[in-house]
Amino acid sequence: MIRSRVAMSLAAASALVMVLSACVPDRNQVTPTAVPSGVPTNAPGGDIYEQEIQWETCGELECATIQVPLDWGNPGGETIDLKLNKIPAEGDKQGSLLLNPGGPGGSGLDLAEYFGAIAGDELLEAYDIIGFDPRGVGESSPVNCGDKDVVDTYIVTDWPLDTQEDVDAANQRNVEFAKVCEANTGRLIENIDTPSVARDMDLIRALVGDEKLNYLGFSYGTKLGATYAQLFPENVGRLVLDGATDFLLPEEEQAYGQAKGFEEALEAFIAWCLKEDGCPLERSITLAKKQIHELTTSAIDNPFPGQGIKVNGNLMVYGIVVTLYDEGSWPYLKTALIEVIETGSATIMGQLADFYLDRSSENGDYLTNSTVAFTAINCLDAVPEEPWTIADVAEFREYMEEASPTFGWWFAASTGCSDWPFTASEHITTLDKATSVSPILVIGTTGDPATPYEWAESLTQRLGNATLLTYKGEGHTAYGRSNQCIIDAVDNWLVHGEMPDSGTVC
Repeated sequence: MIRSRVAMSLAAASALVMVLSACVPDRNQVTPTAVPSGVPTNAPGGDIYEQEIQWETCGELECATIQVPLDWGNPGGETIDLKLNKIPAEGDKQGSLLLNPGGPGGSGLDLAEYFGAIAGDELLEAYDIIGFDPRGVGESSPVNCGDKDVVDTYIVTDWPLDTQEDVDAANQRNVEFAKVCEANTGRLIENIDTPSVARDMDLIRALVGDEKLNYLGFSYGTKLGATYAQLFPENVGRLVLDGATDFLLPEEEQAYGQAKGFEEALEAFIAWCLKEDGCPLERSITLAKKQIHELTTSAIDNPFPGQGIKVNGNLMVYGIVVTLYDEGSWPYLKTALIEVIETGSATIMGQLADFYLDRSSENGDYLTNSTVAFTAINCLDAVPEEPWTIADVAEFREYMEEASPTFGWWFAASTGCSDWPFTASEHITTLDKATSVSPILVIGTTGDPATPYEWAESLTQRLGNATLLTYKGEGHTAYGRSNQCIIDAVDNWLVHGEMPDSGTVC
């Protein structure tokens, strides 16, 4: 997990397309694949790979619930529910395309519901589009970490990190919060790691009758797709990884890249704002960044009044960064800054922060469990380290402020997963097996703040047999932005198996 509070797009999923080789026969004619080694035939209700999906009508889509092992280390043991939905292919079906919107903690069910509005016609004709909430998320046996007050105290409060006592207290809060999650969630809290989700995906692939997995993943979904390719190289079909994250980089380097990305995105916003009528910022990028820095840090001790809440430093930054995921949101940030600077109120900024956290501005209730799932999944994926000390925090803060003079303090305002009491039983530390799989399409956006373009370049190199498609623009991820060049390139790969030329820039 990146040692910061920036999520890689909880709600900013955007696109989907289906994949399946044009040469793969109709699902009803597919020869069933062999059950993976280690999967017993005495699993509850029989072999989990032999269960049948019972699709039902759910509004305009179809939905179903399947059983997956609670612990893939014991696939014949206790099972949990995994919820799926589907947009049936509109034409002659080639197969199925599985989607993931990112997060971790984003809902694939939600993504499938609006995927039809952003996907190309050929894609929708060729594939069943399948969304799913990953284990621990949304409607799939969700993680529960307590009521809103517990979550707010852990996620939203500005806690000082000025002394060793402060750091010890932060580490202890990690322990206590994790124990609340365990008390409300049970053993699942130790089994929501990314490799387990990848194994669930292979089960879905088999149950829908596909010989190969066809997949479109965004942001964190690119980590999930690359993990699948490492675990099941022989089952890889046509994969698209949009908004690539190089999760094999050291955590501090990931945090540095993300902090630098948001700093650059803020500079792009300021350059735009200064050309707009009514921009409330100082008249240079340097002075405007200093102004925003002072607004956010002053709110730590003196929060701004909002809609029934106090908008502290943490919420100020959440409100700003959520608009930097998409340049279409810049006008909202401009309006929020006008209110703060000219009236001293942060009602709009607080509402933007609530949108980021997926909570209601009316009563403060969390609308989904995406925020706590993000923390629980990332911390489970993290490789355990020695607990942080004040020296570690000071060094990290300096590193983050180098990357982002505006937001660096915020990136260093938490001890991340230090002392988190759970860790996954399986960690992906190499992509050596993924290098031999079917070609993979990786997409990077040059102005992406959350998953910097350099990550797309490095992940492409790690995967070996991959092609990088570049979107020249601002914002997080590319497919679904109404850029026909991107849509055509992705759809041609997924539908026709035509990979774009290396070096293609849209």
